Amino acid sequence: MAGKRDYYEVLGVNKNATDDEIKKAYRKLAKKYHPDANQDNKQEAEKKFKEVNEAYETLSDSQKRRMYDQFGPDGPQGGFGAGGPFGGQGGYYSYNGTGFDGFGDFGDLGDIFSSFFTGGFGKQSSKRKSGPRKGQDLNLRLDITFEEAFLGIEKEIIITRNEKCNTCHGTGAKPGTNPIKCPNCQGTGQTRQVQNTILGQVQTTRTCPECHGTGEIIKDPCDTCKGRGTVRKQPKIKVRIPAGIDDDQTVVLRGEGDPGEKGGPNGDLYITVRIKKHNIFTRKGNNVLCDVPITITQASLGAELEIPMVDGTKEKYKIPDGTQTGTKFTIRNKGFKSVNSSAQGDYIFTVIVQTPKRLSKEQRELLTQLAKTMNEQPPIKKRGFFG
Repeated sequence: MAGKRDYYEVLGVNKNATDDEIKKAYRKLAKKYHPDANQDNKQEAEKKFKEVNEAYETLSDSQKRRMYDQFGPDGPQGGFGAGGPFGGQGGYYSYNGTGFDGFGDFGDLGDIFSSFFTGGFGKQSSKRKSGPRKGQDLNLRLDITFEEAFLGIEKEIIITRNEKCNTCHGTGAKPGTNPIKCPNCQGTGQTRQVQNTILGQVQTTRTCPECHGTGEIIKDPCDTCKGRGTVRKQPKIKVRIPAGIDDDQTVVLRGEGDPGEKGGPNGDLYITVRIKKHNIFTRKGNNVLCDVPITITQASLGAELEIPMVDGTKEKYKIPDGTQTGTKFTIRNKGFKSVNSSAQGDYIFTVIVQTPKRLSKEQRELLTQLAKTMNEQPPIKKRGFFG
């Protein structure tokens, strides 16, 4: 996160802030720092507005916020993008006398900014083009084994998504015809209403009810997609799960979501990994933990053990004589790899001394002789423990 302030610090909220708290903080700061509202110090305001915009883009999206909390702004997918959450020009949004370009698809914020500055920066304008829109992001959960998380793996998955109709090429209109401009909104996709109040004119913007925000009306729908421009399909997609990924972490496949509209980019596919429990190994951070059973004689005399590794190999490790049950030993750099660096965790195993439940006659006689030499009493650490 070099060179960037913490996003929570930028918005002035703590890391446990709710979505509503984040949204309120963003509204307040966006109004405060918008360049058009700071004509005397426009350059500095623009810089702060971009910073606020970038922070809100990440923290307002549950997937991106979770990845930010895990990896910071430059995570395994190379960051979350720039230029603000809704694609404004030059990374921020300009006031054109009608309202702030770029806030049209953000519900009440568009109205808030329009009504806040209406009458203060020029006359109203009825023109607003409906530009390209990014396709919807998709979410998927993927179960993998403990070994697959340790080693990394390429998986082929099947997803259900919308894809551009091959018959109409995404227009939604029957071949040989074209959509027409919506006469109700003049192709803007929005209708506006201006009300006079004691504070001046207040403008509200709503999605056009005739074209549902597309700015176009299809009179002759495509027979294949029924005018939607997309069809449901189940393609196979390959995804590379990196070695070291942890439970509930997310891999992003850019452009593998639903198709964009009006030339906009496709959405993204968010794959959240769920790691199955292992019957031998557990994980703590990047360390692998394991219990290794040993016999009484191995614990007493010392032994060279063969320790099973997660990758299927075995490591030889010599334990000293007199090893007590519960003693931990560490094999360096044999744990999980770090997703974002070359660091690697350790393999930590705990020896558990097993007491035999059944003894042969010869074994019993040998242990009886041993017990006689040891006087049948454990070492006394505190005076008076046995009487």
